Amino acid sequence: MSDLPEVPMPDEAIPLAGTSSDVDAAAPDTATAVAVAAPPARKRPRPGERRVQILQTLAEMLQQPGADRITTAALAAKLEVSEAALYRHFASKAQMFEGLIEFIESTVFSLINQIAERETSGAVQAQRITQMLLQFGEKNPGMARVMVGDALVFENDRLSVLMNQFFDRIESQLRQSLKASADAAGSATPTVTANGQASALTAFIIGRLQRFARSGFRRSPTEQLDVALALLT
Repeated sequence: MSDLPEVPMPDEAIPLAGTSSDVDAAAPDTATAVAVAAPPARKRPRPGERRVQILQTLAEMLQQPGADRITTAALAAKLEVSEAALYRHFASKAQMFEGLIEFIESTVFSLINQIAERETSGAVQAQRITQMLLQFGEKNPGMARVMVGDALVFENDRLSVLMNQFFDRIESQLRQSLKASADAAGSATPTVTANGQASALTAFIIGRLQRFARSGFRRSPTEQLDVALALLT
């Protein structure tokens, strides 16, 4: 099996760098400061922009060392706003994490739909879905910590339930693709075969993302991926 090509990530993926200060930057240059009696007011974010900025900053903080538990006070300080300003956009910190989970779900399942439309082979679909998930986690380390639950240990239990449901949906999609592959291969027990392979692939994805997060993002989740997929599919 040849090396798999990289699955492109969507353009709308949340960037994890240069977010908190860029949006609100409105400091005048030196010449302007001399000519004007008072500096201009800080640029007000457009509707919805502050909400995205909060999620960007939360994701960025989750990939920093010692980010076992992020407080709203620390998040507000990073954004240079008050905690009250955060609560104008999110009723609680749990809602902020829910916002990240919603982004993960919408991005991942949009890409899964694209893969399903483009690839006719069920086995190739399963391989591309696995590859895409691992690449997504690698490109978004803070979100990888959310996906495997490490960032949710001290948070509302409902958030872990949501991520478990996310991976249940992933396994269901893999099962569907692999059953089609088993049927095409003439398997006598395509459902049993697909169930076993989908379960193994889902556990593989979670395990690779956990190792990536717990190694301080040093162990790439996509290393030797073509070899692993050849064994699992």
